[in-house]
Amino acid sequence: MKGVLDLLRRSAPQGDDKTDSVLFTSAFADQGVDPSMLIPWEARANEVGAKRVPAARGLKLLQGLWAKDRYMSRLEAGAVQRLEQFFDFAMVAADRDIIRQDEYGNFMIVLLTGTIAVDRTQPWGERLRLTEARPGDILGEMSLLDSGQRFSLCATLTECEIAVLGAQAMDEMMNSDPQLAAGLVALLARKLSMRLRVVGARLSDRQNEPPERQAK
Repeated sequence: MKGVLDLLRRSAPQGDDKTDSVLFTSAFADQGVDPSMLIPWEARANEVGAKRVPAARGLKLLQGLWAKDRYMSRLEAGAVQRLEQFFDFAMVAADRDIIRQDEYGNFMIVLLTGTIAVDRTQPWGERLRLTEARPGDILGEMSLLDSGQRFSLCATLTECEIAVLGAQAMDEMMNSDPQLAAGLVALLARKLSMRLRVVGARLSDRQNEPPERQAK
């Protein structure tokens, strides 16, 4: 974690010299991802017919949800207000794929209202329901942080209001408000680490089950 924060600090502007991000938009090029393969939020929003939500409403919902979150509530006082300039807020109808498995995306989503299904299609074609996201849940942060392919498909089960943070906006945050960016990335990493630990524990429990139960 200290290494991530050091990189964030080094990416902050020195005087009038605005340096490029080494973790977000530039990371796609570093990992050999063809920019034409990326699915930005603007393209997905147009595809699913997303409607813009007033920033005042979106920010109020985000503040209320993150105030109750054990990790995101640790953001410094006033930090969520400063996030307004970097997030987009939108409403998406039910039965829309906002993130697709295996695509290269450069945005993450915070669910503000509604329910989103998180599914993964197995190699043999079975579509497995991993979870159903509820307000306050964050989706897509892995690809935002590591430039990798999307692990799962996220589809709206109901009409949903969402907050969207793209890689370019994250770059801008790192340049204009590096302290806020460092705090946000650190908290996202903690949430992601906890999620991976839970998944790892479930897989371990699964492997320890008798073969007849694993087959079910």
